[in-house]
Amino acid sequence: MTSVLEDPTLERHFKGHRDTVTSLDFNPNMKQLASGSMDSCLMVWNFKPQMRAYRFVGHKDAVMSVVFSPSGHLVASASRDKTVRLWIPSVKGESTVFKAHTATVRSVDFSPDGQALLTSSDDKSIKVWTVHRQKFQFSLNQHMNWVRCARFSPDGRMIVSGSDDKTVKLWDRNTKECVHTFFEHGGFVNSVAFHPSGTCIAAAGTDSTVKVWDIRTNRLLQHYQVHTAAVNGLSFHSSGNYLITASNDSTLKILDLLEGRLFYTLHGHQGPATTVAFSRAGDFFASGGSDEQVMVWKTNFDQVDYSEVLKSHKAQNEQPQPPPHIHDIPPRSPHTVRQVPRPAVPQTAAVGQNGAVSHSLADFSLTSADVAMREPEHAAPPPSVGATQPLERQTIPPQLANTLEHIVGQLDVITQTVSILEQRLSMTENKLREALDNQQKITLQVRPTD
Repeated sequence: MTSVLEDPTLERHFKGHRDTVTSLDFNPNMKQLASGSMDSCLMVWNFKPQMRAYRFVGHKDAVMSVVFSPSGHLVASASRDKTVRLWIPSVKGESTVFKAHTATVRSVDFSPDGQALLTSSDDKSIKVWTVHRQKFQFSLNQHMNWVRCARFSPDGRMIVSGSDDKTVKLWDRNTKECVHTFFEHGGFVNSVAFHPSGTCIAAAGTDSTVKVWDIRTNRLLQHYQVHTAAVNGLSFHSSGNYLITASNDSTLKILDLLEGRLFYTLHGHQGPATTVAFSRAGDFFASGGSDEQVMVWKTNFDQVDYSEVLKSHKAQNEQPQPPPHIHDIPPRSPHTVRQVPRPAVPQTAAVGQNGAVSHSLADFSLTSADVAMREPEHAAPPPSVGATQPLERQTIPPQLANTLEHIVGQLDVITQTVSILEQRLSMTENKLREALDNQQKITLQVRPTD
């Protein structure tokens, strides 16, 4: 496990498009990256150095959106020519085409099971199709302006859409009804996405903001004002802890959702950054811009994997341990134990760095069930002075032993989490110290000599 968080690094860049890159998606097998462009072409870039990129020509106008199927065997593309094409991402570039809308098709998405396609258009509608034979299923028609983006939820039961009518709508796929409309955006909504847990959605727009809502309560959880121009695209990390955005201010910004703050700002593109996407595992992300460049970055900062911490502790717990003995238990103090109240989870919004308003998405404190498990430790009355209890003859019930092992495991995880947070704090302090030193040097250089 990496002990120090590392910065994202630019791994590769691809040049082959002749106009602005509009959309990107990784093949789930991590062997290819697809990109769409205003030059009407779809490019499939192969990560193997000896393999050349495929240029797929078929659309008669700009390609607005590209996405791989969950299996990676198909690529769907949506175009300004009002059609959607399904391609086989091989050297032959075979495709099938169907007219999906009466105006520009802005976005296309596969359902999680790979059986359905979701399209949105400037004709103000959202449509669902079967992948097999591209059969029309139903249409959603409550938006009052162009629908720039629509996405399936991770379980495929919900749909989220963003429009130039300045709203984000949440739809039930089964009932085909709009279950909620979010009106908080002050401009056109360019991009929407579901959190990997399916409980939250994020949206970005021309008002330069990024917003995150909890769809269980329909509350605005986080509001980021970190860009200085329109935000064109966003993508969640597979862990759900990070969100990356691309903006007309030419930057990519990585947001730490657990802490509700700006984590990284990346300067790579000359001109507007138009699209960004994490890989399925989150270990890479790609960005595209009006400079016709496609850049692939290694994430790095996500290498501290909490699941690995859990696995290591589970392995330790599975090792045979000697049975507990009375001498392992420290003597109980005759004084009463003062109960420390558990800190409550904050319910009000906290203003973070760079104007980010945050409700925490994670609660690191113990749950009420964990507290209930621990209370029996203090429930036993103190032994009477001078009395001898035959404790050696008692055995710990298996259920209590399992509970204690669980508590120890949870405490170990919390210890690891605190250690990681301390590392982050140390890095921040070092960077702040460097900044102060540099400021002092600049002040000494600028100050006129007497």
